This record gives sequence, C-alpha cells and structure tokens, in this order.
Amino acid sequence: MNRFCKTTPLDLEDTNRIHNAWKSKIHNLIHSPLAWRKLNRQSTNETSLLGESLEMVLSQKCGRTAFRDFLKSEFCEENLDFWLACQEFKTLDSPQELTRRAARIYEEFIRAESPKQVNLDFHTRDIISQNLQHPSPSCFVAAQKKIYSLMENGSFPRFIQSEQYKVLFDAAPKQRELRKHRKALKIRNTGDRIQHDSKPISL
Repeated sequence: MNRFCKTTPLDLEDTNRIHNAWKSKIHNLIHSPLAWRKLNRQSTNETSLLGESLEMVLSQKCGRTAFRDFLKSEFCEENLDFWLACQEFKTLDSPQELTRRAARIYEEFIRAESPKQVNLDFHTRDIISQNLQHPSPSCFVAAQKKIYSLMENGSFPRFIQSEQYKVLFDAAPKQRELRKHRKALKIRNTGDRIQHDSKPISL
C-alpha cells in the first residue's frame, strides 16, 4: 500500500470527541436566532414586500393595491374598501366625526341595496344599526372581522395564484433595490451637506 495513503485509525476517545464537537456546533446552529436569521435572510427579503398572509399584504401599499385589483376582477373590491374604511374609523376620537363617518360607512356598505353592500348576516347588521345611535371606535369591529375572514379564506388563496400576485412578487427585488438606492443617495447627500456646511478650523 502506498505510504501516502496510510491513515491512522481513530480510537474511541477521538471519535467521541469529534462527534461531540459536531453535535455541539449543530446544536448551537439550531438554537441560535442569529444563525437562523442569516439562513432565512434571502428568502425573507424575497417575500418582504408581500408576505405569505393577508395581514402582511394589507400592511403594505403595493400589496393593498395588487389585492384590490384582484378583488376588482372578482367583482368584490367592496370587501377591501369596507375593511380599510373600518381601519380608518377606529382611529377617530371626535364624537361628531365618529357619528358622521359611521353614517357614511353604513350608507355605503351596510344598508340593504347600498352601492357597495358587503355580505353580512342580519344579526351583525342589526347590531350596527343599534350602535349608530351612539357610535364608538369599535362600532364596526365585529363586521370588519367577518369581512376579513371572508377575504382571508375566500379571495386570498386565489389571489396568491393570480397574475396580480406574480407581478407583485416579481417587483419585490426591484423595490428592494430602489430602497437601497434611495438610502445611498440620502447618505451621500447628507455627507455632502455636512462637508459643505463645515467651516475650516483656524489654529
């Protein structure tokens, strides 16, 4: 046998030491949040603009726009319009504004034969009608949850298979590069301004 190919057999103690060292490294990798963040960073960046849930899509302007375009193709964009109106309504605190906006939402989305009537059961509509007497920011919460569930379980699974979602997904890397470019310009412009504004120090 060629002397260069000779290997020294490992004894049991060496084998156990190597095994324990690798076991420790694997354990640290699995239980280290930083390591998992590094491993998942690329896939997270790819989907950061759209996410895999309705909540993530609605949290971003480009996601809301794409989802509404899809709902429009299914003739049910009023669901998202109602949900967004409810989101805005919950931020109001003036009693006069609450009363005025509650009446508008009711007329537009809740009342029978309204222009954008959403699919709510009689019990929910009746509760809203009663709440209109003294509306609070939580006046439409129950109805909003029902419509959200309707979108999440009905429209959203179809949306992620749609052309609108594909366009949104393809645009994600471009949007990320645009943000990086804007950030670089901001840093450069800030640096130029600091340099321009700075005065020589006289000794």
